[in-house]
Amino acid sequence: MLRTALRNVLAHKGRLLMTALAIMLGTAFVAGTMVFSDTLGQAMKNSYSKSFSDVSVQINDFSAGGRATAQEKSARGTAQLTDATVRQIAALPGTEQAHGIVSGFTGVADRKGKLIGEAWTARGGNFVPDASGKDSRYPMTDGRGPQKAGEIALDKETASKGGYKVGDTVRTAATGAATDSVLTGIFTSDDPQLSSGGTLTLLDTASAQKLMLTPGQYSSITVKAKPGTTETALQDEILPKLPTGSQFTVQTGQQLTDEQTKMVASGTSNMKTMLLVFAGISLFVGIFIIANTFTMLIAQRTKELALLRAVGASRRQVTNSVLVEALLIGLLASAAGVLAGIGIGAGMQSLVVSLNSGMPSGALVVSPSALIVAPLVGVLVTVLSAVVPALRASRIAPVAAMSSGDQPSSQKSLLIRNIIGSVIAGGGLALVAMGAATGSSDGRLPVGLGAALALIGIFVLLPLLSRPVIALVGPLLAKLAGTPGKLARQNAVRNPRRTAATAAALTIGLTLVSALTVLGASVGGAVDKAVTSAMKADFDVKTANGMSLTPEVAQQIAKAPGVAAASPLTEVYWDFDGTGRSVNGIDAGTVDQLVKPKLTSGSTDALAKGQILVAADYATKSGLTVGSTVKAAVYSNPPRPGATTTLTVGGVFEDNAMLAPVLMSNTEITKHDPDVDFREVLVKGADGPTATLQQSIKDATGSNPVIEVKTKQDIRDEFSKMITFALNMMYGLLAMSVLVAILGVVNTLAMSVFERKREIGMLRAIGLDRSGVKRMVRLESVVISLFGATVGVLLGCFVAWAVNGTLKNSLTGLTTVVPYGTMLLFLALAGLVGLVAALWPARRASKLDILSSIKTD
Repeated sequence: MLRTALRNVLAHKGRLLMTALAIMLGTAFVAGTMVFSDTLGQAMKNSYSKSFSDVSVQINDFSAGGRATAQEKSARGTAQLTDATVRQIAALPGTEQAHGIVSGFTGVADRKGKLIGEAWTARGGNFVPDASGKDSRYPMTDGRGPQKAGEIALDKETASKGGYKVGDTVRTAATGAATDSVLTGIFTSDDPQLSSGGTLTLLDTASAQKLMLTPGQYSSITVKAKPGTTETALQDEILPKLPTGSQFTVQTGQQLTDEQTKMVASGTSNMKTMLLVFAGISLFVGIFIIANTFTMLIAQRTKELALLRAVGASRRQVTNSVLVEALLIGLLASAAGVLAGIGIGAGMQSLVVSLNSGMPSGALVVSPSALIVAPLVGVLVTVLSAVVPALRASRIAPVAAMSSGDQPSSQKSLLIRNIIGSVIAGGGLALVAMGAATGSSDGRLPVGLGAALALIGIFVLLPLLSRPVIALVGPLLAKLAGTPGKLARQNAVRNPRRTAATAAALTIGLTLVSALTVLGASVGGAVDKAVTSAMKADFDVKTANGMSLTPEVAQQIAKAPGVAAASPLTEVYWDFDGTGRSVNGIDAGTVDQLVKPKLTSGSTDALAKGQILVAADYATKSGLTVGSTVKAAVYSNPPRPGATTTLTVGGVFEDNAMLAPVLMSNTEITKHDPDVDFREVLVKGADGPTATLQQSIKDATGSNPVIEVKTKQDIRDEFSKMITFALNMMYGLLAMSVLVAILGVVNTLAMSVFERKREIGMLRAIGLDRSGVKRMVRLESVVISLFGATVGVLLGCFVAWAVNGTLKNSLTGLTTVVPYGTMLLFLALAGLVGLVAALWPARRASKLDILSSIKTD
C-alpha cells in the first residue's frame, strides 16, 4: 500500500500541483513570520544592549517633565533630582562618576519649517562635557558640543535630513514658542531610538532644564561604579541618599538591559502573533482546497480503489493509503515552504530597513523552532484535511464501485449535514445577537465565539445554500450566454459539496475583508459625526505628540489677528461620588462660539455661574437633573490632600465623543487646580476658517513645527488616513489567503475538466464550439466565485454590526455604516478572480480532442 500511495502521488502530480502550492504558501507565511520576527527581535536586543554599557546604576524621576496628571503628582509629592543629589551620589565610596541627565521632548524644524521625523520620537537632552570639553555619550563628527544658551548639537541623521551644517541657524521647540539656535556640532550615537528614526537635540544643561523641566532639575542620574564595586552594592549605597518620593526608581545597568530586552521580546511577540493569525487564516483556507482535491481524486479513482478492495485490501489499508499520499504531499510542500519562508523573512527585513534606514539590522536568524514548527504545521494541516476523504474512500463497496463515475452523496448524509450546520449557525447567530445587545465590552466574548460558530455553521450549510442562490442567476446566464450559460449553472450545482468547498475559500477572505471595511467606515462615521456635531470652532490647535501646551501659547493665539474667540480646552480627572470621571474645561464667555453640545435640558449660561454640564449617560446612571448637586474630590497641582467641592448641575447634553462626561468653566477648574494642563486650544475666526487665519495662528506660536493648526476637515482626514492605513495593512495580510483561494478555484476547475472529459467531448460532438466550452468553464468559475463572495460579504457585514454593538459605550454615536459601493466592488473583484482563475482550465477544456475524450473510461 505504501508503494501504491507513492505511485499515486507521482501519477497525479499535475492534479496535486495547486494543492501543493497552497500548502507551500501557508507554510512559507508561517516560516517567514518566525524568521522575520526572530531576526528583528535579535537586532533590536543587540542595539538596546549598547544603551547601558557604561551605566552601573540609573535613577529615574518619572514625574519630571510635566507629563504626569495632577492626580499622579498629588500622590508622588514634590521631591526632585537636583545638583545636590548628583553631588551626594558622586561622593559615595563606590561611585566613579555621576551625571545628571535632562531628557524631554524637543522638535527640530527643517528649512521649510516642518518637523523632522515623527513627534513622538523627537527628544532633547543635555550635553555634559568632561574636563576635555567632550561628552563620551555623544562623540562629535563635526564641531563641538553646546556651551551656552542659543547653541545646540544635532545627531548626524537629523542634520542630514534637515540639510544643516555647523554654523547654521536651526529652529527648535518644545510645547511653547519656537526658538532659533546656532548649530555648533553634529554627533553620532548608538542610541537605539536614533537608529529607529528618532531625532535628538543637545543643549547645555541650564538651557535643557529651562526648556524641558525646571531650572536645577534632572529627569535621571546615571552612575558608573568604581572597579571592584558591583552594580547591586552601588545600588544599595544610593538608595538612602535619594529624596523621599514614590516617583523615583533605582535600577542597575543589568536590570535596565533586562527590562529593554523584555520590552523588545513583548513587542516582537505581539507582531509575530498577529502575523501568525493571518498565516493561520491562509492555512485554514488551504484546508478546503486539500479536502476538495482528495475528494475529487478519490471519485476519479473509484475503479482503482474498488479493485484494491476486491483483491484483499482492507478499509484501514485504503484509508492509510490516502493519508500516506497526503503525508508525502505535505512533507514535500512544507519543505519547499520553509525554504520560501526563509526568503520571505529576509525580504521583509530588507523592506523594513529600506523604509527606515536607521532600523537595527543583523544576520538572518533561522531558529530551530522555525525549521520544526512551520513544516510540522503544514504536514498536520494536509493530513487532517485528507482524513474525511480517506474515510469516504474506505467505504466504497467493491461491487458497487466497479462502475465509473462519481459517487454522489446520499440524501441522508446531506440531511444530517444540513441539520448540524443549522444548529451550529443558529447558535452562533444567537450568541452574536446576545453579545451585540449588551452594548459594552462584556459582549465581545459572546460576539467572538458566536461569529466563529456562525462562520463554521455557514460553511457546513454552503451545499444547501448553493442551489437556490445560484439558481437566481440562472435566467441571467441563459439570456447573456445562451447554452454555455445554462450548462455553467448546471455544472455549478451538480455537486453541491464541491461547489461549497471551492466557494468557502473565498467566503473566508471576503468575510474578514468586509467586516474590517464596515468597521472602518463605522468608526470613521462616528468620528466625523462627533467633530461635526460638537465643534463650532474653525481651528483646533494642539501638539503633534499630544503633549500639554504652555499658557503663553494660548495667550498669543487669542491675540492673533483675525481671531474672534479662543479658549484652552483643559482636561482634569476628578472623583465624582466615588467614581473617577474626565472633566473638560472651557472659557464660559466663548463656549457658544467654540463648541455646541446638544442640550436636552439646561443652558450653557450655567457655566458662567460655576455650574457644570453633564453627559446624558452619566446623568441617567447617577440620577442627575438640572439643579442636582454632586461632590467631587479634586486632584490638584500643587497637591492639596482632601480637597473636595460641591458642584451644581446646570444642564444635560447628549453624549459626544469629543467632549468629556463633565463640562465646566476654566475659571472654576483653576480655583481648585491653578496649574491645570491643557492639550488643545479652540479658535473661532472673524471670517471663518481662512488660510490667512491659519497662518496667523501658526505665527502666533512662533512658527513652532510641533504645533499643528487643524480645521474640522483636517481632523476628519487625519482619522480617515489612520483607518485607511489600518485597513490597507489588513488587506495586505489577507492577500495570501485570497491567493490560496484563487488556487483553489483553479484546482477545482482543472480537475473538474479532467473528470468531465467525456461530457465535454460529447458537447463538442453535438455542436458546441471551442469558444462555447471556454465560456461554459469561465461562467461556472465566475458563478462559484460570486456565490462565495456574496455569502462572505453578507456574513462580514453581520459580524461588523455585532462588533459595533459591543463598542457603543466606548465610542459615542457609533452606528453601522455599510459602504455599498465598496461591497459591490468586492463582488466585482470576486467575479474577476473567478474569470482569471478559469483561464487555464477553460483553455485546456477547449483543446480536448473530441474522439479521445469520448473514448475516456
